[in-house]
Amino acid sequence: MTEPHQHAVFLIAIAVAAIGAVLDWRKGEIPNWLTLPALALAPFIHVARYRLAKETTETALYEGAFSLGGAALCAVVPLLLFRQSAMGGGDVKLFVTLGAILQPVLGVEAQMYGFFAGAILAPARLAYEGKLLSTVKNAFSIGANFFLPKSRQRSVDSAALSWFRLGPAIFLGVVLTAYLHW
Repeated sequence: MTEPHQHAVFLIAIAVAAIGAVLDWRKGEIPNWLTLPALALAPFIHVARYRLAKETTETALYEGAFSLGGAALCAVVPLLLFRQSAMGGGDVKLFVTLGAILQPVLGVEAQMYGFFAGAILAPARLAYEGKLLSTVKNAFSIGANFFLPKSRQRSVDSAALSWFRLGPAIFLGVVLTAYLHW
């Protein structure tokens, strides 16, 4: 690993994701007091770790800006999903915060693994609750509505929709990313 103090960055990201996962699992929300301070501190952490490694101020500031780029890049897909009511705001905040902590490349990687973990865990949970088949039917109805004229679209009762707490899957994505790059 060529980046200075990268292990500390991974430990911070794992801690933030773990707390977010536990809170999301128990309460169904990821609070601002977790995500917003971590998001605000992430660029300064990157500047500090590069200054501690005796890098130039220019390089350290570049890494701080790179952290902001990670937050912006990791916001794109979650914001699109949030706009479609397919993801909660806490999950978006957690992804953005982790993007700032892990920077663009590792942030997007952790996000991808988090979505993969969610794609595996969600059907397993739905099958356990006996809701898998009705959820798949609703998903096909919603997908088909994009291609049908308004007069032939099927309505889906909002009570029949299933929610999945993504926090634990995001945590698994961060842990896998840290493991692969440790």
